[in-house]
Amino acid sequence: MGLYVEEHIRVALDDLWERTQDPAQHRRWDLRFTEIDHLPCAEGEPRRFRYATRVLPFLTVSATGVSAGEKTRPDGTRTSALRFSSPHPLSLIAEGSGYWRYVPDGDGVRFLTGYDYRPRWGAFGSLADRLVFRPLMGWATAWSFDRLRLWLERGVAPERALVNWLVELAARALIVTAAGTGLALGSSSDLFGPFTSATAFLCPLLLVVAISLALFKAPLPRTPAARRCLRTPPTRVSAPRLLTTLERP
Repeated sequence: MGLYVEEHIRVALDDLWERTQDPAQHRRWDLRFTEIDHLPCAEGEPRRFRYATRVLPFLTVSATGVSAGEKTRPDGTRTSALRFSSPHPLSLIAEGSGYWRYVPDGDGVRFLTGYDYRPRWGAFGSLADRLVFRPLMGWATAWSFDRLRLWLERGVAPERALVNWLVELAARALIVTAAGTGLALGSSSDLFGPFTSATAFLCPLLLVVAISLALFKAPLPRTPAARRCLRTPPTRVSAPRLLTTLERP
């Protein structure tokens, strides 16, 4: 099952292309990578690159890839395709391929991606990928797309967007912890005893409402959120022909 993420970004097509094709800018908004660098290649050849993800402070998993882009298409869209692989034994991803599509739409661009990969480590790797890694990759892709949108639409720098997300996450966790503790104490003691019966009913209800808001309320406008992205293609999609022209890295 391949991964799909789409978001509508109110920005000029050239600006979106620049933020996604320049490795220095790409690694700022994409949560999946800590390093992205172009590798030397001959003129006219597909662009080669190296990317890496810091899994732990002392452990970085790297991979290489080859990509090509179509900046001018008859229908006004643009496409970027890539193939990638990792020889690192700790990388769950052995090899894969994917694409980005840029579709002008009204006052912005539909920016979408589709990609898939082959996990390693046999049956254990397939199970770990299906249960944990693939859902995490889908979430990270969508979250990163929304961080890119905030950068382009609202001028929220990717680093600031990450801080916003961490602060809001901490606040939600604090509310859930405090309200949950209040509910536990109230159910096991006479915490609500001194109040009237109506108050004793309202206090637990308010705590439940607080927990519900902390868990389900939409994120603040300047906080990136994966839920804002489309995760299922609205119509049947297929990989661009450009992808078939790329050799394995």
